[in-house]
Amino acid sequence: MNSTVEKLRESLRELQVQLEKDAQAARERFQYRLTNGRVVFEEEARRRGRELKVRWSVFLRRARPWEIVTAPVIYSLIIPFALMDIFVTIYQAICFPVYKLPKVQRRKYIAVDRHKLTYLNFMQKLNCVYCGYCNGVVAYVREVAGRTEYYWCPIKHARNLPDRHEQYQNFLEFGDGESWDEKFIEMKGRARACESCESCGPGGCH
Repeated sequence: MNSTVEKLRESLRELQVQLEKDAQAARERFQYRLTNGRVVFEEEARRRGRELKVRWSVFLRRARPWEIVTAPVIYSLIIPFALMDIFVTIYQAICFPVYKLPKVQRRKYIAVDRHKLTYLNFMQKLNCVYCGYCNGVVAYVREVAGRTEYYWCPIKHARNLPDRHEQYQNFLEFGDGESWDEKFIEMKGRARACESCESCGPGGCH
């Protein structure tokens, strides 16, 4: 099992390297760069984007009536998303130091940058800001919850699940009662040893 997990991790690392190469190629192709985490477009790319922009009035005319009618329902979710963001941030600020768990860096999960694309109109930029924030909050909360689950109940489920958080691969097998107590204590110790490492989760450095 351990060798299989290590092979999967190595494959994941190789995939991440390839994804970064692809991202760099895209940056060169579309003429932008990242400076201190901020997107900076070259003037030619900004000019070309402005020429491709669809006016917001045209964008609204293209929308189906029910898309417009349901818009308030979608945007009303900003309240629970923002509250979840606040409460989870407070939770990890209070509890993770007690558990000696490495804190999740919120800024790594919430990316709001698509509004910088000059080929998007005002309505499209607003939608992209909203989606970027809400999906980022979900990813951030998922990692906080995953590290919490690692600390308190690191046992895999009996059935396969379609997608799990990053820590799940380190969990103990369902039904392995013989290993449970000893490995549970060991896993908590490993989580505490990694407390000061910002680039890793409780399962160890990646």
